[in-house]
Amino acid sequence: MSIASTTQQICFLVLSATTVVGSIGVVLLPNIVYSAFLLGGVFLSVAGLYLLLNASFVAAAQILVYVGAVNVLILFAIMLVNKQETLAAIPGLLLRRVLSGAVCAGLFALLLRVAFTTAWALPGPLPVGEEATIRIGEHLFTDYLLPFELASVLLLMAMIGAIVLARRDVFSTDVITGEPADQGLIEKDRTPLLIETSAPAPTILSKP
Repeated sequence: MSIASTTQQICFLVLSATTVVGSIGVVLLPNIVYSAFLLGGVFLSVAGLYLLLNASFVAAAQILVYVGAVNVLILFAIMLVNKQETLAAIPGLLLRRVLSGAVCAGLFALLLRVAFTTAWALPGPLPVGEEATIRIGEHLFTDYLLPFELASVLLLMAMIGAIVLARRDVFSTDVITGEPADQGLIEKDRTPLLIETSAPAPTILSKP
């Protein structure tokens, strides 16, 4: 085993462990901000795996689209929502967690079975080099046009949802009048803060 192959295997193990641990943290951490940052780390680790496969363009697209757009959009949505209300208890939460864990365990077992029973062609195909970008562009606009457009629509829906959530959240009390605030109170007409008032007439003091 050469130094290059050993280094590649070590990088693969580190990136794989980072992806798995980060994904578990995204799901289990109670703080959604930490989950969003861990999600960015998972995206970066996946981009590193693409680099190990000599797919530099896909790695760059992974960083630009997912880390630079999707993850930043999630962080902006979290910061804009800023909910002040306490969340109500979810009925049957334990049962939902058990069912979700069972589904995830079944999918994981299925992936392991596919990984160990499939006759993989080793070594893999040779990298196409500079023609990779051309090949990807051809596939995106021919074979995978529908999934490509659906992903664009989903990103647009996520952005609109973040804007709607941000507009719906208001303060509990109005900062000017102190009244209980709601959406109608925010949108109603207010009197201007600066009102021109006529100066009081000067009083004339008579001499005694």
